[in-house]
Amino acid sequence: MPETNFFKADLRELEFALFEQGRMTELLKSPPFDHLTEEDARLVLKEAHQFAMDVIGPTMSAADREGCQLTPDGVKAPKVLHSVWKRYFESGWQAVALPESRGGMGAPHMLSAAVGEMLSGANTAFHMYPGLTMAAAGIIAALGTPEQKELYSSKLESGEWGGTMVLTEPSAGSDVGLSTTRAVRNDDGTFSIAGNKIFISGGDHDMADNIVHLALARIEGAPKGSRGLSLFIIPKIRVNADGSLGEPNDVVCTRVEEKLGIHGSATCALAFGENGGCIGHLLGGEPKQGDQPGAGMRKMFMMMNGARIGVGTQSLAVASTAYYNALEYARTRLQGAHYSDGRPEKGAVPIIEHPDVRRMLLEMKSRVEGCRALLYSVVRKVDEASTLEKNDPEAAEALQDYLGLFIPLVKAHISDESVAVSSLGLQVFGGAGYTKDFPAEQYYRDSRIFPIYEGTNGIQALDLVGRKLAQSGGALVQRFVKELGELAGDLSGREGYERESKLLGESQAALQTVLKAFMEFLTSGRQEQILLFGTPFQEMMGKIVCACLLLEGALTAEAGLESTSEESRDRDFYRGKIAAARYYTRNVLPSVVGAAEIIAAGDDTAMHIPNAGYSLSY
Repeated sequence: MPETNFFKADLRELEFALFEQGRMTELLKSPPFDHLTEEDARLVLKEAHQFAMDVIGPTMSAADREGCQLTPDGVKAPKVLHSVWKRYFESGWQAVALPESRGGMGAPHMLSAAVGEMLSGANTAFHMYPGLTMAAAGIIAALGTPEQKELYSSKLESGEWGGTMVLTEPSAGSDVGLSTTRAVRNDDGTFSIAGNKIFISGGDHDMADNIVHLALARIEGAPKGSRGLSLFIIPKIRVNADGSLGEPNDVVCTRVEEKLGIHGSATCALAFGENGGCIGHLLGGEPKQGDQPGAGMRKMFMMMNGARIGVGTQSLAVASTAYYNALEYARTRLQGAHYSDGRPEKGAVPIIEHPDVRRMLLEMKSRVEGCRALLYSVVRKVDEASTLEKNDPEAAEALQDYLGLFIPLVKAHISDESVAVSSLGLQVFGGAGYTKDFPAEQYYRDSRIFPIYEGTNGIQALDLVGRKLAQSGGALVQRFVKELGELAGDLSGREGYERESKLLGESQAALQTVLKAFMEFLTSGRQEQILLFGTPFQEMMGKIVCACLLLEGALTAEAGLESTSEESRDRDFYRGKIAAARYYTRNVLPSVVGAAEIIAAGDDTAMHIPNAGYSLSY
């Protein structure tokens, strides 16, 4: 019996995000993207949608049911994923943004993100495997020695081998500096590795012939803390000088985690060197004279920042398909009479006719589209920086710094919204959503990991308030405050947007209130209050950014309406974009004013309750 395919994506929505609001066609006119046309990009989108629908989508429920099994021969991935892994790499989906010099398409990250959104939406547990593999390939290609690049990069990029990033230990989670994994230098320049890691996504599986781990370890004599960590290439199976596989490398999966969701993804506990036979290779070779300690974390963060954008992408992907499934169900599920005429003899109506369901659906739509606008605005900045690197490196660097302000929001805000949207989707389904007959419960389970891994959302908040707000003397956040005010001013002169302009202005004032309060906390020695309110501030800023981008999208939709014939279906599409922006600005954004008041008040009750005051029993 064939599997039900629940995957849903709206190509028209993606085209709007890329070509209308995102103006990707402008990027395609400049190097390094000028070898591609808009027609090429649209074809890639269409083919990715077809691949997600036909190949990946039917595996979601089956992979979730089967899960990953630890056997004496290693971890067995769900059977349905094996052919998908092979077809994924054969079709070149891993190479959309890969430079042409490395056999890729050399497309903008905007297009790659759209492809990733669809492929991850079809089965997010599967898409984690190639995503991490390509991240590992990328960091080796960027920082490895010529020999390391030759031995590893092409095998990873072809899918012949899989790849991982390996940080977490039983006693070293968010505080990576507590890592106890050891690296002892050998006479031949390699290192003997010994230690245990946990929560390693794709840590072992049988879809590839080898797994290449990029793992943090501390070389004997290196300083304590994160500054003393180095990054090593540690293959599961040793690689000979000619690229062939040698002996097992004493890397063993000791456990596959039993998780709430993403059951098709092998989350592994790994033992390195339990028998004294694990050999690692220092990424990039021996450090050059004058290099500072801590290079391992700096190198790993190259991978982690990309991974955080990846989490934002998969969070959006799950939220989006959860929304479209709820929408389809609401259009077909008959329950209750119409609110304007409750006579039972007239029969039941689709639940989309009920006001509360319409509210939930529009909230889902507006939150999903706000997150999509946030994601693509950030990856567009990545692409813009690429077009500037050769002729204006200073402008490219400034843009890279500015987009860094939004990386915590891409990871944290979109992942939080994914959980909220998936929960609303389950509510639309009602009791049916709580069963495994429909995908709503799996989307909810799968999405719950997104706020946790690749740095919990609390860690993202600390990065935002502890580093990004102060970066460049506060110039980055002040630039955003200025842009927010300019948008509010532009809307004030536009008929029909007076209310939105007022609400944006109030959110700008709320943001300035919090920034002033943070400065007062800092100068008065109350730093803990900034840490207390980092997460509320992050949530607040995420809503403001999404509201701005939704309203910019609404203005783009207004222009689209003016140029669209009365008979075109696009008119309803554009009206939907405008409605989503209005709803979000009027119903979600106002909460930031109250949040700002709470933050500025500086309540520190949580810092003064005695530990035993939480409970005497636990």
